[in-house]
Amino acid sequence: MIPKPPPREGALGFLYLPPFRVQGVSVAGEATSIQVPELDVCFDMGACPRAALASKFCCLSHGHMDHIGGLAYWCSQRNFQGMGPGKIVCDARIADDVKGMMEGFVQLERQRTPYELVTIEPEQEIEIKNNISLTCFATEHTCPSIGYVISEKRTKLKDEYAGMPQEKLRELKERGEEIVNKFEIPLVAYMGDTLPGPHLVRDDVRKAKVIITECTFFEPEHQQRARIGMHLHVNDLAEWLRVAECEAMVVTHVSRRTNVAYARKRLDEVCGDDAKRAHLLMDHRTNRAIYEQQAIEAEQRERELAERP
Repeated sequence: MIPKPPPREGALGFLYLPPFRVQGVSVAGEATSIQVPELDVCFDMGACPRAALASKFCCLSHGHMDHIGGLAYWCSQRNFQGMGPGKIVCDARIADDVKGMMEGFVQLERQRTPYELVTIEPEQEIEIKNNISLTCFATEHTCPSIGYVISEKRTKLKDEYAGMPQEKLRELKERGEEIVNKFEIPLVAYMGDTLPGPHLVRDDVRKAKVIITECTFFEPEHQQRARIGMHLHVNDLAEWLRVAECEAMVVTHVSRRTNVAYARKRLDEVCGDDAKRAHLLMDHRTNRAIYEQQAIEAEQRERELAERP
């Protein structure tokens, strides 16, 4: 018999959670790279899917190989494709190590790939787009680790100034009067790898429209293994979903040992009605069905609009 050809690479996980797409790959111990194209951001770069090149920010949660192994390639390919230097956002504690890794490739390739390294510390904020900011917070893993929240900054005219002519408002503003209330709307939270803790229920995480989180262990008897590896267990998700206000929780970092159908079954068993908000990124069949239904509904809305007089 002749040898079999190699197995085909799996498709990227994909979810459309209006107005955001969440796409990428995440298998515990192998590779995690999650992209939100609308926000120009990737979280971690354990592998470098071609689609990830379009985002100019890569925000690292920690330095484990399955979350950082594709980083140099991402920078190199962005440069090769003429897309400009990639911006790497990382915990200040691992900045020198990231630089060292990138310098190693300079020595190997005998050429320098341009990139920008942006260090960040807990509660520090970075603007990534107009009125869109990135904040990081401490998490708890087996190495230095952080999570991120992306928020939209908005302003609203104070009630007492409602209906006032524009020229009068301009005059008040020039005099230094604060005529608007400022507030932030959490859009997407990303947890990286972590134990459960207070960071799961901080206001900006709890209220984020979309939460992207790992859950590595699903078997009932594996709660202690989760604690030793400093990962989340499905029981942690059940408690968290009871207080989280997210419209959707995207579950990543499921390992090869856990069948996706079994992971879905356990989510339903443990989380009850809250499981409706939980989506396994790598559950291709279920996510494809959801997307196809979304496409049908969108087409129907467009048809109804077109038929209106």
